[in-house]
Amino acid sequence: MDRVVAGFWRVVDLPFKFAAVLLISLYRYTFSAFMGRTCRHLPTCSEYTRDAIWQFGFWPGGWMGLARFWRCRPGGTHGYDPVPERVPERGRWYAPWRYGAWRGLGHEHDH
Repeated sequence: MDRVVAGFWRVVDLPFKFAAVLLISLYRYTFSAFMGRTCRHLPTCSEYTRDAIWQFGFWPGGWMGLARFWRCRPGGTHGYDPVPERVPERGRWYAPWRYGAWRGLGHEHDH
């Protein structure tokens, strides 16, 4: 039964994933090109968000991207920060803040 439900949500999530990736790509090749490279991380925040959404889905990946964007602020973190290999164990659709690492570069933080 869980397999059927998971398959259903993958199908429902697909249009949102495509739309988000399209919007991020438009941003990267239009507005971002005029602003110059200002991200303090590698991969950039837009690449990170795109990859997280594509890998984990619109809801968890979007929250991971938002947490990454938050870490990129002045006084935040910097350096190499790849998308985690799996969703944090405590991440739930009803507690979306647990998907992202809001502090530090480590993905072991799931607040």
